[in-house]
Amino acid sequence: MATTPSESNDASSQVVELVVHDPSPPSSADSDEKDQIAPLLSDPERPKINIFTASYPRIRPKDEVTRLLESETSPFTQFILCVWNGSRYSGLLCMAVSSTIYFFMGVLTEIFSVQAIPLFETAFTRCTIILILSYLWLRRSEQPLFGTPHVRIILLLRALTGCIAISSFVYCSQRLPFSQAVVLNSTIPVMASIMARIFFHETLKITDIASLACSFFGVLFFFREMLATQGQLVKVKQGSNAYTRTGHHIFAILLGLFSSIMGGTSYCLIRAGAKASDQPLLTVFSFGLFASPAMGICTYIFEDFVLPGIQSILLMLVVGILAFFAEVMLARGLQLERTGTVANIRYLEVALRQFWSLALTRLAPSFDRLIGVLLLAISICCTMYIGPDKEETE
Repeated sequence: MATTPSESNDASSQVVELVVHDPSPPSSADSDEKDQIAPLLSDPERPKINIFTASYPRIRPKDEVTRLLESETSPFTQFILCVWNGSRYSGLLCMAVSSTIYFFMGVLTEIFSVQAIPLFETAFTRCTIILILSYLWLRRSEQPLFGTPHVRIILLLRALTGCIAISSFVYCSQRLPFSQAVVLNSTIPVMASIMARIFFHETLKITDIASLACSFFGVLFFFREMLATQGQLVKVKQGSNAYTRTGHHIFAILLGLFSSIMGGTSYCLIRAGAKASDQPLLTVFSFGLFASPAMGICTYIFEDFVLPGIQSILLMLVVGILAFFAEVMLARGLQLERTGTVANIRYLEVALRQFWSLALTRLAPSFDRLIGVLLLAISICCTMYIGPDKEETE
């Protein structure tokens, strides 16, 4: 079928218009698709991403970082962080951990001791290990070894009183029966509270006085029978004209009381030094710096050096490391809490020793021992339950 020229011209014009110009408006589907694709293809405000401009996560807030660390750390680490500075009870908990470590030191010594090592030699080894570990800790944390000038006099007095206390206690332990030496050493928390009242003007509350008295009477109940027996032996010696030994016995008791007074004063100086320097480890280092050579001199003068065996050396190393951590926790507890409140927790060591002896002997406890354990448990639980004052916690 033939077409006219006009029809052919119209057809060609339509073809040219469709291919070249396409004046028809875009459909709604095409416009929507272009609107969605256009921002991805050409957006002047969006930066281009490549391997050199990779985006990194922003710094998390402090609370989020703390929660992340707590979720990633072990339960033991979380417990240590909570004890060190986690709540208003941190001071009491630090002292409780210190007393528990001292208890474990005594248990290890009783179980694994195979050689009789003189007391001054044992103290010298322990103080030397404390000195070395505290020095390495301070160096690693890049802190001054002696603190600021206004703190050095406090650290010096703390070291001197600590040396006098430990040397006096070792001497009276060699001259007195075990029960009397323990009872004299148990007066240190009481002396610390009295010295804190004198030096720091700390208020001794009725609860503090009652707790200390309850704990001390509990210790007396533990050793009542032994003290009565030893008192009768002293009377027998006096009847047999043993005046010289009786005089030495009285001198050892007075020296033990003096050791307790120096120990209580040392507690107060530990608190003062730790608060002034804001670093409880400085008090531990200063004590080791003076006590180590002092115990070495006492070993040379008063005792014969005994070469320890391999097992004794390992035991002394383990006990020395535990003593270091016990001293650090003790200083931290005194830094955070009033002396009159935290000193009563030191009797936890005596209570744990009694529980250990009861479990070890598997014998029916005496009435006096039960009363002593009950008094100590009531006193320590009351101190932990009442806790520190809110305005005095740091």
